[in-house]
Formats: sequence, C-alpha cells, structure tokens
Amino acid sequence: MGTGIMAMELENWICDMANGDKEGLRQFYEETARSVYSFIFSVLKDPHESEDVMQETFLAVWEHAGDYVPYGKPLAWVFTIARRLCYMRLREKKRQETLEDGEIDDTGVPQPQLEQTAERTALLQALDQLNETERQIVLLYAAAGMKHREIAQVLNMPQATELSKYSRSVKKLQKMLYAS
Repeated sequence: MGTGIMAMELENWICDMANGDKEGLRQFYEETARSVYSFIFSVLKDPHESEDVMQETFLAVWEHAGDYVPYGKPLAWVFTIARRLCYMRLREKKRQETLEDGEIDDTGVPQPQLEQTAERTALLQALDQLNETERQIVLLYAAAGMKHREIAQVLNMPQATELSKYSRSVKKLQKMLYAS
C-alpha cells in the first residue's frame, strides 16, 4: 500500500475513533503499533517504560481523535503525542531520582532479568552511543520498518538529511561493533 493511501486510511481510522468506533482504534493500533513502539523505545531505551508510554500514546490518540486536523500526516501527529509523553516521562523520572536523593527503592518485587546474547548487548550498547536523532532514525528504519521518506516526515527533516544521518549512523554502529 502506498504512503498516500496509508495516510488516508490512517486518517479514516482517526475519524472513526472521533466518532467512538473502537474498531477504528483496533485497526489504527495494528497498523502503527510497531512504529510507535520503536520510536518511543528510541527515546526511553527501556522496554517496560516504552510499553507504558505506548499505551498512554494510544489512549491519547483515542481521546483526542476529534481534535485531529487532517493534513495528510497522521503518523507525524501520533509521533508528536508520543514524543511529548516520552519527554514528560523522562522529566518525571529525573524529578523522582532527585527526590529520592540516591535512596534505593526496594519494593521487594523481583525484577525480571532479560537474557540477552552478547551480540544483542553489544548492539544495545552501540545504539546507546548514538545521539537521540541517530538512534531514532536507525530504529524506525530497522526495527519499525518505516521508509526513509516516512522517517523524514516524522522527524521533520528533509529526506536527504535523514538519508545522510542514517548512513552515518550505520557506519558509526559498524565501527563500534567491529572494532576490536
């Protein structure tokens, strides 16, 4: 499906949501969840926090669907909501850390240990070395499967700039991963 047709379909589902149609939300979610999660994860770098913010994002999309003004860029609207919620979460987390003043929060609930391969760990560490924009571009392309023109629209930059940043980011990752 072409990008223009997809944008029209997404806008139709947003319109359906504005009219209270939960099926519109379901279809919208199925079509966009992977991209939205990848974007959020590129900012927060925490899978659990990312899942929480993704839920908040889709709740906000549902609640504010009636406020959406169709202009052919529904994903940009969703990513703007997601970005705002990510930054709110980061500010909240920073404020809590300041309030705790170094105290260890021991809730007694065991934290699940994620079993990771050495390669996955190395990749995550390398992604951490990229700046936020570079990380977002790489994850939106590689993990979310978005096209370069879509990423450029979402990040509000010319496609040539996005392509250049993607190329440089991949070279940085390769250098970090294959440096011995």
